[in-house]
Formats: sequence, structure tokens, C-alpha cells
Amino acid sequence: MTAPLREPMVLPAPPATLGAATALLDSYRPGDRFVATPRRTLLGEGVVAEVPHDARPLTERVREVLTAARDLTGDDAAGTVVLGSVPFSPDAPPALAVPAALRTAPALREDPLIALPAPEGPRHAWQVREVPSAAEYGRAVTDAAARIRAGEFDKVVLARTLELTSGREPDLPLMLRRLARRDPGGYTFAVPTGPARTLIGASPELLVSRRGTTLVANPLAGSLPRSADLAEDVRRANTLLESPKDLHEHAVVVEAVRAALAPFCTRLDVPERPTLVNTAAMWHLSTTVTGELADPGTTALDLASALHPTPAVCGTPTGLAREVIAGYEPFDRGAYTGMVGWQDASGDGEWVVTIRCAEAEGALLRLFAGAGIVGASSAEAETAETAAKFRTFLIAVGASL
Repeated sequence: MTAPLREPMVLPAPPATLGAATALLDSYRPGDRFVATPRRTLLGEGVVAEVPHDARPLTERVREVLTAARDLTGDDAAGTVVLGSVPFSPDAPPALAVPAALRTAPALREDPLIALPAPEGPRHAWQVREVPSAAEYGRAVTDAAARIRAGEFDKVVLARTLELTSGREPDLPLMLRRLARRDPGGYTFAVPTGPARTLIGASPELLVSRRGTTLVANPLAGSLPRSADLAEDVRRANTLLESPKDLHEHAVVVEAVRAALAPFCTRLDVPERPTLVNTAAMWHLSTTVTGELADPGTTALDLASALHPTPAVCGTPTGLAREVIAGYEPFDRGAYTGMVGWQDASGDGEWVVTIRCAEAEGALLRLFAGAGIVGASSAEAETAETAAKFRTFLIAVGASL
């Protein structure tokens, strides 16, 4: 059942753009819902209502909760927002809620104060446990690639985890500030996913956004670790842009995005070749897809649900890839490779692929990283790719692999 509604408050951001977004970042405390995108920064405190978990489509449940919250407050549709995450498994409950108080600000990347370093915190002596081990993961990659070459399936994304413990709970606000300052142009988030459990991360990948009748999707697939040496970094970028293996992997994902979004659109523009985007740790092949909706009632979550999961985080065919993942991965993905973001009562919103993330519960911090496996994949390369993807978080917590 839907939780009883309480009247939410929409609190104004600080009046000046300078410091407005970083003020929200610095205000975050565990239990809040923080989402920062290249368009805006949101901080939700408290809960008016949670999206229930039942047999109805998720989009229907979200509409119901947003409509009830809007009717309660009399606010316009843009002022009533649901924030949170949707898990990888379609059978698992979402962690979405309308906050009791919502603060908004411009994007973090537009705030000059984001360039200031995060404050130093207490140092942790982290113990790191690999699940599975790098060697076990490599064997799974080799086996999956052989099955792909044999024609069993086309692609699968295999992940591994790092379990970090230090004898005390991690400083999540400090971790969030470090993640945001490392990649202020990305998608940074910290949202509750259960009692005393927090999903925190900095994803580079927009699943889909909707603004009025305009949609944007930005699939990423095909990656290489960056180098601290400028010449080597440029060489790696060019290598990725010309890699037949990575271009094929990327093309599969883009075609899946095209097929999922086309039925919603009167126009859908898909570039013929990918470009490159980078984070502090990785180069990625990127395609920006834009479109115009046929039905203005189609919401951001309608579009995201049609896309989720893309081959970039699951594989193809989707159903078979899910079975393969369950057979190889000795853990539950939970929120990892789901989606995280926001949507207002008008249907506008931004949903991000939940990667470069961790879940914190008590003194345990579980990090996730995956790689797309195709017939040409090698255990060494894919294990190195996951290690590079872990680096974003390991730097934020002061640990190493």
C-alpha cells in the first residue's frame, strides 16, 4: 500500500548561483536523496510518500504517487518530484519516494566552488575482499566468450565486486563530495535503498531524459582505461575509436536503444558513428540520441522502463543474458545496473544507468564494476577494465586494489 501522504515543502535554493549547488552537496546527510546531473542539482529530505511495490507497472505506481502528492500541495507539476533508484531485477522493489522537502539548484559543473578540493577526512585502514576473485572473474570471461563464439548468445555483461571494511562506518557525505568534485559534469547520487543502506556513486551514462516532448539518450559501450601520460592517453582514445571489437559492442547497444525508443517518437536522430567521452578514469564510446515524442503524455520513466536494461549493462538477448549473469555472478546486483534519477509530475525527468557505484550498509562498502563480454573479449583486458572502473570509488575512499 502507498504510504500516507504528508504535505511536502519545496525549499528555495540559495539566491546566488555561486555556491548554490555546492551548498546542497555539502548539506547532504545519510537518509537524504541527492541527485546531481549536468542540468540541475536536487536534494530531498524526509519522505511524503514512497512508491509501493506491487504487481502494477512501475510507471503506473509512480504516476499515482506523484498525482496524489501534487493534489495534496496544490503545487505545479514541476514542483512535485519522485527521487531514487530502480534495481536491476524487475522483481525487486524500487527505492523511490517523494521527499518532504525538496531543494534545487543549477548544475554542479556551473558552480565555480566545485573546483575547491573536498576536505580531508579520517583515514581508514581498508580491508578489501574481491567477490569473485580476479582469477575467478577471468575464468568466467573466458568461458562466456567461448560460448558467444559458439553461438549461444551475442553478448553478456559480467560484473564483480569489492567488499571494503574498516571497522567503522564510511563517511558518506565526504565520499559524495569527493565523487562530485572528481567528475562534476557527470551524474552524482546518494539515495537510500533500504533500512540503513545507501546507494552512492558517480555514473557517466544518461539512460534517458525527457523535457517537454524532447528526449535525449546517451548510451555508452566500449571502454578503455585512461593514462596519466598525455601522449599515451591520446593514443588510447584513438585506439578505442578505431577498435572493431568495441565499435561492434557499441553498435549493438545503440541499435537496441533505437529499437526501444522509435515507437514513442515522431523523430529519432541517431548518429552513424560514436564519439568519445571521458571520466577521470575511463574513455568511453558515446552516441547521443535525440528524439521528439509522439505523445506528450509519455514520461521520462516510460522511456527509461522501455530501455532498461540495455545491452550495455545486461547483454543480448536480454532474457538469456540475465540467466547467464545469474550463473556466473556469485552475488545479487541489487541497485547496480538499475537506474537512478528523478521525475516530476509533468513527466519530465532524468534517469541514469547505475554504474560506478557502491552500496553502503553499516561498516560494509560494496563496490561494483562490470565489462561487456563478446566473442573477442579476453580475460586480461576485461579484468583490467573492471579494475580501472573501480578506481573512481577507490580514490574517493582512499583505498587501492
